[in-house]
Amino acid sequence: MAHRNFKKEDFARDESGEYKIEFRKGNIGEGVDLIVERQKEDGEYENVQAEIHRHDESIFIFWSEPFEGRVIYDE
Repeated sequence: MAHRNFKKEDFARDESGEYKIEFRKGNIGEGVDLIVERQKEDGEYENVQAEIHRHDESIFIFWSEPFEGRVIYDE
């Protein structure tokens, strides 16, 4: 499985106050079986159950605060 890392700075705050990050379907596939992981202080990763929305050619991941992490997806 492939992954794409992201940083806190990649998140944008939406009108509801939640933070979201956008990925293009061409970069991570159709978004089937996505796994979102947050990086802990010790460098290890933990799974999180983030809200995921699809719109046109984009996939959005929502969370209450920005975090360092990665998205794992099928190639």
